Amino acid sequence: MTEDDCDDLFAVLADSSIMQHYPYTFDEGRVKNWINRNQRRYRVFGFGLWAVIEKETGKMIGDCGLTMQNVNGFILPEIGYHIRKDRQRNGFASEGALATMKWLFDNTPFQEVFSYMHKSNFPSVGVALKNGMRLLYEYEDEREGTVSVYGITKEEFFAR
Repeated sequence: MTEDDCDDLFAVLADSSIMQHYPYTFDEGRVKNWINRNQRRYRVFGFGLWAVIEKETGKMIGDCGLTMQNVNGFILPEIGYHIRKDRQRNGFASEGALATMKWLFDNTPFQEVFSYMHKSNFPSVGVALKNGMRLLYEYEDEREGTVSVYGITKEEFFAR
């Protein structure tokens, strides 16, 4: 992800229907900060959210990758993604999340990876289940309401 992706990423992160489970939609400044934070993650952790590029068009249609997230008081490697509305339901999130899991298990010492989402975020629940994750637990968050946490171990991933 580079500064050149700002306009394409703005089309994703400023869409309130895509960001309905996020605390806010993004303006141009927040998108630039998002890109800068991911570039910092690349330097510090060796990973972050990466640009999702549609092969046929060469156009950025979202992001997908790994971030270290505070999940109910624990800092965990978490798969996240945001796909442009008109490209959703075409397998981009599932394919990106699956590739991200493989990359994580091949390139880091982590033995488990997680995805967490609002309980009513059924598309994200579907992506987690499709990629072999299982519901580990749910918890109540003051801002988010009921949050579902899915996960898969390295052993489970490669046994699939």
